[in-house]
Amino acid sequence: MAINGCLEVDVHIYAEMFCHLRPVKKLCLEKTFPHWFLYSRALSGAEAVNALRPFYFVVHPDFFGQHPREREVNENSLKRLSVYLENLQKPGFKSLKPTQLTFYVRETDQNSSDGQEPFSASGFRAVKFTLHTRDLLSTVLDILNSCSLSTEHIQNLNTNVHSQPLKEAKKIPDRPIKWDKSYYSFTGFKDPDEDLEQVSRMETTLISWLDNNERSAVKKLKNSLPLRKELDRLKNELLHQLQLSDIRWQRSWGIAHRCSQLHSLGRLAQQNLDILKNAKGCTIIFTDRSGMSAMGHVMLGTMDVHHHWTKGLERAAVPSFLMAYTVALLSPKTGLFERLPSYLDLQRRLMLLEDQISYLLGGIQVVYIEELQPVLTLEEYYSLLDVFYNRLLKSRVPFHPQSLRGLQMIVNSDRYAPSLHELGHFNIPTLCDPASLQWFILTKAQQARVNMKRKEELKILENELIQASTKKFSLEKLYKEPGVSSLQMVACCKRLLEQSLPYLQGMHLCVSHFYSVMQDGDLCIPWNWKNGDAIK
Repeated sequence: MAINGCLEVDVHIYAEMFCHLRPVKKLCLEKTFPHWFLYSRALSGAEAVNALRPFYFVVHPDFFGQHPREREVNENSLKRLSVYLENLQKPGFKSLKPTQLTFYVRETDQNSSDGQEPFSASGFRAVKFTLHTRDLLSTVLDILNSCSLSTEHIQNLNTNVHSQPLKEAKKIPDRPIKWDKSYYSFTGFKDPDEDLEQVSRMETTLISWLDNNERSAVKKLKNSLPLRKELDRLKNELLHQLQLSDIRWQRSWGIAHRCSQLHSLGRLAQQNLDILKNAKGCTIIFTDRSGMSAMGHVMLGTMDVHHHWTKGLERAAVPSFLMAYTVALLSPKTGLFERLPSYLDLQRRLMLLEDQISYLLGGIQVVYIEELQPVLTLEEYYSLLDVFYNRLLKSRVPFHPQSLRGLQMIVNSDRYAPSLHELGHFNIPTLCDPASLQWFILTKAQQARVNMKRKEELKILENELIQASTKKFSLEKLYKEPGVSSLQMVACCKRLLEQSLPYLQGMHLCVSHFYSVMQDGDLCIPWNWKNGDAIK
């Protein structure tokens, strides 16, 4: 029933259960909660994803190719958010633990509002928020509001959400019922205030986190062992059968997902072995799109149906000046593996182009660093270098031959001024003024050599500390995410070696920027973990 347009709830049933609560016969929920809250259950999983499109647009990892740390943080936060949203949709769930998330948000017209943390020179800012919601709609609203994104589009979704504009709804004070503590004891529901207080009160330490998560990680790792063996078997078989240099994955997909991808490649090898042998000596990388990478690796798009890897694909994005040379790359009737001979020809041209740029710039080596640069196809990278080379030819900036030999540089398209990286290589924009470039390189050359020497020494120390840590804690594997620098890894391992951590025996430990137990039992810890005793 409804009285005066209000939904009603009979709460007499609670009067006997909680005699200290005042028995109220009718409770008008629309006067207690915002209007949209009453209809939050109507938002489906698909509609929640659609409502979060503006959010995904500003945090998607692919937009952070030049910033590996921020990219990695967003990738991992999206995984945790996905798990949170999935749990909300599970039937019979009671309450979720508060989940703290960090995202790097790109600047757009929508989110450049005042009163927020300013955007960095790179065009993004860090946003941290804690989710502790019980339905999809309030979760979506929390996320959008935390990132200063509009929520107006949600009312237009094809749902049963109330037609009142959300901006008006937000003005109505949200005053949820404050149940007595005995309500949570009797029903088994978790007290949200207690959970939030605990999160704000307690700073996670390495010992406390390991103490609370060891059992879960051991169980997941044990369950994943058969699949891990299967993954190794499939990988070794394909490496031998196709005579590949390596098989890798661009993202940290789960073991089951990786096995599925190798099974697809194995079936393809059975059906088209002669064509796949064109990849002899290559490295295959499972990634977001198909083609050949700037490094010369064969990229297999995981979103493609596996037989598309050998049959006709979309027309390759080959620059106009390459069309006469690489006609085979444009054929819509040929698959990726059939086009590999033409790709290898283009790769040889790319190496020649790098040598020509190096000659004009005093012998400095042109390199492509996967961890620090966006994922480019071979065609895109060739086009980038070709533009840079033609600008150098026109300017004829004089460099003494081989004066910069031993130094390295990368060419990118999203910068306007050259810079020197802490690892010793130069970041050179495609459209950089050649005269300014000459002055910058010559004045920074000595510092670049110092940085490169330090990088080599740091890498040696890092490997030694990884081996020492693996041995001391009897780890099955110790590794780091791409966004963790050698300097950070060294600092982490040095502090780990000072600890006594029996929890880690036989585990897979990943040094990252956050705490997490991965789906296959890998333990992720932040490189700058806090020390302290377990908090009970």
